[in-house]
Amino acid sequence: MSEAAATTPLPSSAFNLPDTLSAKSAPALIGADEAHFAAIAKSLADTIAELSANLDTARRAPGRLGREAMDRDSEIHRLTARLRTLRRFGLDLCLGHFVPDDGSAPVYVGRLGLTDSEGRRLLVDWRSPAAEPFFAATHAHPMGLASRRRYRWSDGLISDYWDEVFTADGLEGHAAALDDQSAFIASLGGERSSRMRDVLSTIQSDQDAVIRAGSRGALVVDGGPGTGKTVVALHRTAHLLYADPRLGHRRGGVLFVGPHRPYLDYVADVLPSLGEEGVRTCVVADLVAEGADALPEADPEVARLKSSVAMVRAIEPAVALYEEPPAEGMTVSTHWADVWLSASDWAAAFAAVEPGTPHNEARDQIREELLTILMDKHADEYGDGDEDGDSDTDEDGESSGVSPQLLRRSLLQNRELIGALHRAWPILEPTDLVGDLWSVPAYLRKCAPHLTVDEVRALQRKDAPHAWTVSDLPLLDAARQRLGDPESSARRQRHEAAVAAERARRADVMESILQNVEIDESEGALGMLHGQDIKDTLIDEDGLPTAEPDLLAGPFAHIVVDEAQELTDAEWQMLLLRCPSRSFTVVGDRAQARHGFTESWRERLERIGLDRIEVASLTVNYRTPEEVMAEAAPVIREALPDANVPTSIRSNGIPVGRGAAADLDAVLDGWLAEHPEGVACVIGDAGFRPVSPRVRSLTPTLSKGLEFDLVVLVDPENFGGGIAGAVDRYVAMTRATQRLVVLTSA
Repeated sequence: MSEAAATTPLPSSAFNLPDTLSAKSAPALIGADEAHFAAIAKSLADTIAELSANLDTARRAPGRLGREAMDRDSEIHRLTARLRTLRRFGLDLCLGHFVPDDGSAPVYVGRLGLTDSEGRRLLVDWRSPAAEPFFAATHAHPMGLASRRRYRWSDGLISDYWDEVFTADGLEGHAAALDDQSAFIASLGGERSSRMRDVLSTIQSDQDAVIRAGSRGALVVDGGPGTGKTVVALHRTAHLLYADPRLGHRRGGVLFVGPHRPYLDYVADVLPSLGEEGVRTCVVADLVAEGADALPEADPEVARLKSSVAMVRAIEPAVALYEEPPAEGMTVSTHWADVWLSASDWAAAFAAVEPGTPHNEARDQIREELLTILMDKHADEYGDGDEDGDSDTDEDGESSGVSPQLLRRSLLQNRELIGALHRAWPILEPTDLVGDLWSVPAYLRKCAPHLTVDEVRALQRKDAPHAWTVSDLPLLDAARQRLGDPESSARRQRHEAAVAAERARRADVMESILQNVEIDESEGALGMLHGQDIKDTLIDEDGLPTAEPDLLAGPFAHIVVDEAQELTDAEWQMLLLRCPSRSFTVVGDRAQARHGFTESWRERLERIGLDRIEVASLTVNYRTPEEVMAEAAPVIREALPDANVPTSIRSNGIPVGRGAAADLDAVLDGWLAEHPEGVACVIGDAGFRPVSPRVRSLTPTLSKGLEFDLVVLVDPENFGGGIAGAVDRYVAMTRATQRLVVLTSA
């Protein structure tokens, strides 16, 4: 429901059942629901009004500083998010209800929890333990339920509903509401919309068990087409944020990684509809700035070489070559004396870098350590001067000491010293570092000794080392993580200079004030101006300018990866860098891996660095009709005999259509005329341009993870040979939820 719609009066009835379902309109069946929905409508209106008033009050509150400002902003954000969610929905916040077998009142389950002004619970949040029986109860394990009702909503009103009965006594009075198939399968019979169908109310017990599993370690959700892997991934994301305090937004939050941009667009409104708006979503290429323009690697052998963990690990020695201390010492001249800086002094300064400090940010630490070493040596040999900057002289007029401030300033002005530091520990750009690997064979051999001579030669591209491909992205990411921000040192030095200038300016102003006011220095606020502490507190030391924050840099508390079978070992390293806790939900199907997947999930994930791995298998195909799966299963099993093809439990009696490619327009026009709702997709015709907003045109790869009422494959044999071609055909065929048509050219 739109925000504007939420401000209009709610309808007098929550039900808008068609004439064909008149039997379901009996007051005995829906009277209690009507009363409950009236209470929900009133509570919604009251809650929205109260939240709006609280938000206005928070926004009008006077400005605050520090923690108070953060708390005020956090409260405004919380109120705004809650209002946005409530205004998004009306009565369709409610998913359904269940009746306990002990005769107690029905429990209504919603996208969010809701209470009335007296504290009576009107909706139980779907993520709470109290709502679990709504999703998890089965006839074998009814979990104390007598019956369960699910609603289908259309334009904010109930267009149909189904009752499931778990006890013999519960059958009485439900006959008109019972369906031949379960509520889940019946709901999947509806037309698709241009967005992913809201499937929250259709979660089945096998999926619910995965959704509610804990977050420690890596949970693999393995399942073929139509088993609800994406449903599980999205709902598990929302449930973890609700139920696990370790994953809250202030502790890193959750990152959701999808296979491609159309997929992310397709599911864009699902997480907000589940009560979560703070989850970050991306594709792997988004993790690196160069990913926006990166092209696929043209040479399969080059792609294979770059996809290994060993290649990513070559970044460390590539950087380490720029972190070797000078082998020879040097004389450092100051305005007062010369000081010897030995090779061991250089080594000590380099060793002082704090573990984990990125290369580019470490140079300032080395500089400070060098200054400390030189100043200590100077003091040992010549003595310290006064803190006020005055130096003493002996009877021969020679300097016997200099203040630390003046000596530090002199050392920083020494071009030979600073130049030697910059040469020994240069600021590096990630793109230059990786580009050098592809253009300097000796450098690549040094950093990646596992490569053969022929492999080093294959990886070279001297003419365009910065023409980035998708296979380069993990190396660029590893280099950026290891090197850090190239501008950090320059920004810090500018900030320090600005603070020093501001301190000097304010000191002059305060000195001028004190010179013109006669005051007892021990009394009053003006007297406090003589103290150095109060002078320092007047300087804003926290205003260090920073680069724009990288919202995908992490660390994240949990990462969900959908279509994970396609990730290379190198791409997995990008995600591991962003999740130190190793808390993952891994969603995929080994039979849909275009480049093959011969290992088990456990073997693959252990090899790339994960442990504490659990595997949950989904084997029931709720989405794809039996007629389509009968055609698709032989396609994948011809290439992968051990493919985990799920069992389809839905039949619609529509056979797979066949025809000529020239009939494409006629097929689409006929379907659109017969079906006023729903979405179709043409897969395999690069030149096809849809004229209806309900028709899309995609490649097999970009169709992965999506679903459509009608799928038209054009010349599927042209998708290619081998495992990749078979997987593309299998994936494309199993996108259909109603009808599949295969067209071929003459």
